[in-house]
Amino acid sequence: MDGREWLDGYQQRLQDIRARAHRVQAELAGVEATATSADGAVTVTAGPGGVLRRVVFDERSEGLSRTQLGAAVVAAVAQAQGDAARRATEALEPLVGRDSEAMRVLRSHLPAAESTAP
Repeated sequence: MDGREWLDGYQQRLQDIRARAHRVQAELAGVEATATSADGAVTVTAGPGGVLRRVVFDERSEGLSRTQLGAAVVAAVAQAQGDAARRATEALEPLVGRDSEAMRVLRSHLPAAESTAP
């Protein structure tokens, strides 16, 4: 392989990485997850990075105490944030590799799956 062939191959690999990075960026921008508390009183949506985007209180929330309602919100938010984080991680896999050290580190920081029960 001469220098020109090597350079052409290198440039092609860079273009492939750039294209994958753009796809991942677009996927990450669209990541969101919605979760509902076990009793159906609260539904929340979280976006990339766990940012809370929406909270909806069902009629069933009216029968809950403030403590119960707070617990339902916290449980639903934890579930939605965890789901959004997992989806974001899945979107990154094509860029950094499923079994790479970077993915292992990222997965180690994901929240554990939690029950949505208040």
